[in-house]
Parts: sequence; structure tokens; C-alpha cells
Amino acid sequence: MRRIAVMAITAFVLALPAAAPAGTWKLDSAHTGVQFKVRHLMVSYVRGDFEKVSGKIVYDEQDVSKSSADITIDVASINTRVAKRDKHLRSPDFLDVAKHPSITFKSKKVEKAGNGKLKMTGDLTIRGATREVVLEVEGPTPPIKDLQGKTRVGGVASTRINRKDFGLTWNKALETGGVVVGDEVEITIDIEILKEG
Repeated sequence: MRRIAVMAITAFVLALPAAAPAGTWKLDSAHTGVQFKVRHLMVSYVRGDFEKVSGKIVYDEQDVSKSSADITIDVASINTRVAKRDKHLRSPDFLDVAKHPSITFKSKKVEKAGNGKLKMTGDLTIRGATREVVLEVEGPTPPIKDLQGKTRVGGVASTRINRKDFGLTWNKALETGGVVVGDEVEITIDIEILKEG
């Protein structure tokens, strides 16, 4: 009787990993990028990116609604290819890196949005202000094995925000009408994740 009980417990324990709904993945920072663009002088766009991104992804291949994302962006890594402009963007006029060194996104809900598409809702925190945003995701791609035999998945997420919602209010009016910096910011995240273990 005791042997049967031990066998039953052993079988239950062995079954637990198979029953686990999701695996933990990490961002491959070498193949993940955060880009943005915003209107300049109402005639063109300034584009830039953040060069340092990290985070954890819980990805459930069987039920994507059980997936989640926790992403951190190093604000000081902003790069618009113009050193003077980058310095201004790091200053208290804009991102205020000294007081707010990170931008974070923490998902709250993931749902399917059509064939090969997801919708991820979560809290975006910039300059200490947190607002709910929705990321439109193309993907995830089918898992593949890389040259080292590690499993990888990718996708592209995008959203639009109003920078004033996050306390980014600096601007200057133009004599001809309009302003130096537009309010709407388009954000695109190219994501590649690597299965841990």
C-alpha cells in the first residue's frame, strides 16, 4: 500500500513540468530594439532608438493569454544620431535621466487579435508617470533552433502615445504657426526572445 502511494506521488511530481503552462524567456538584447519617431517643425520626423533593453517574457505556446512581458529600457542609451539633441532629450526638459533612468513596460493582458497577431495591454512608465497602453504585436513567429541549438521566437510590437501624458511637455512655438516638437510619438519594438534553460 505504501509503495503504491509513493509511486502515485512520484508520478504526480513528474507530471508537473509537463503541466506547466508557460516557459520563461529573456530578451536577446543584441537582436531587440526600441525605435521611435516624432514630428519635428511639423514638416518631417526625428527618429531614434534606445540601445539598451532588457527584460523577461513568459510565453505560453498553447495559450498566449497566459503570456506576459516585463521590459526595462535604459533611458541614457537614447540615440538620435545627434549628440546635442540626445543631451537635450536626457535633460529635465524631456526624459530627465538623472531622476528617471528607466522606462518600463509591464503587461496586464495578452489576447489574440487575428491570424499571427496579438494585442498586449500593459502599464508603460516614463518619467515616473504610468499610463495604460496597448501594443499591437505581429507574431510571435514559430519557434526555431539557432546555430547553438537554442530556441528563439520573434515579433514586432507597435503603439502610439501622447508624450504630454507622461510629463514630456517641453516645446516652442514657431512664428509661422505650429511647434518644434509634435505630441504624438510612434514606438516600434523589434523583439527576439531566447528560451531559458
